[in-house]
Amino acid sequence: MSIRVAVIGAGTVGGGVIDILRKNKDILTANAGQDIVLTHVCELNEDALKEFDLSGVTVTQDASSLFNNPEVDVVCELIGGVGAAKTLTLEALKAGKHVVTANKMLLAYHGPELTEAALSGGVELRYEAAVAGGIPIIKALREGLAANHIEHAYGILNGTCNYILSRMTYEGLAFDDVLKQAMDLGFAETPPDLDIEGHDTAHKCQIMASLCYASKVDLESISVEGITGITGEDVEYAREMGYLIKLLAVVRLVDGEIDARVHPALVPETHLLASVRNEFNAIYVQGDMTDATLYYGKGAGRLPTASAVVADIVDIARAGDTPSPPPFHYRNDYPLRDPGLLEGRYYLRLTTKDVPGVFGIVGKILGDHGISIASCFQKDPHGVDRVRVIIMTHESRESSLRAALAEIDAHDFSVEPAAALRVIEE
Repeated sequence: MSIRVAVIGAGTVGGGVIDILRKNKDILTANAGQDIVLTHVCELNEDALKEFDLSGVTVTQDASSLFNNPEVDVVCELIGGVGAAKTLTLEALKAGKHVVTANKMLLAYHGPELTEAALSGGVELRYEAAVAGGIPIIKALREGLAANHIEHAYGILNGTCNYILSRMTYEGLAFDDVLKQAMDLGFAETPPDLDIEGHDTAHKCQIMASLCYASKVDLESISVEGITGITGEDVEYAREMGYLIKLLAVVRLVDGEIDARVHPALVPETHLLASVRNEFNAIYVQGDMTDATLYYGKGAGRLPTASAVVADIVDIARAGDTPSPPPFHYRNDYPLRDPGLLEGRYYLRLTTKDVPGVFGIVGKILGDHGISIASCFQKDPHGVDRVRVIIMTHESRESSLRAALAEIDAHDFSVEPAAALRVIEE
């Protein structure tokens, strides 16, 4: 017996899948219990296929021709995006083909529709590679932690952002300089907006929230902040207080509502996530039975991501004629929590005129909004007649804090808009 695979898209990830299917055939057969055979490759760019040995493989530019082909059991959608990828994925599922994808954007926007198509067709939709590349976090949430209520999950899910923040932290480099280096090294896309503005992480956050709480999560309702506002001073001040800055996807269930958000946060140096450097990813999951578990590794790249794609094919082969329940299983209908209800500690950076009485006014405004100061210090003059004021708050409500900062920014002593970063303590 064998399971026959068609790959659509022979780019970075698709090329990696082709390599693994051809080169690691022995271990795949041993693990799957049957042969996994690459039978078809669909690629519009003929030059992309020159590096591969495709003897015995049918090459086509017509993806739709694969769906009614009895020599295809599994379709790997690896072209990305949400246009043609959605159309082809739905066609394949409706034609009774199992689909494996690495397309996080497609799943974040259209997960429910694709899941319904898979269920109706009696086939599997798998996407381990869509979140954290080679790290098997979806399998962990779906299988390894199946006995747990997930209390919360924090994810470092974008290698570009973690690389930038790591270089800023340990080498004192400026944001713009590290971003250029990341683009030159291929860690960042061109343009890099999807990464540094937090939207790539938001796609993965949405998928994780859906998995953790078996509920539909509206991607557009997730609060998203990127790292473009992080300065070298923020990194330095955070380290002075025993924290590192990381871009996190945060997923929690609070009072029957899903708290799903993406933002930079101060993480204690003693936290497991603090040790995750450069382009590596990690997900910290708190289960009610397991306590804390950490999943770490390369969250992107040709072969790590392709490895996750092929692992899904192996799982489909093992299941045989009885498909497993889909990873997306919407048995709950939790609303998304209003970000203004978030409560926690905050790091504040104010830039004010160097005049008497500023501390008093700032303290009163914060106090009027119910914000209690845990610590406060003034840094050396920042330019002519201006200073940095760094404040750490006690636990505060987000909506109250934002209102207080708006009032502070409106004063004539405020030179730059106030910056606020959340603090992760758990």
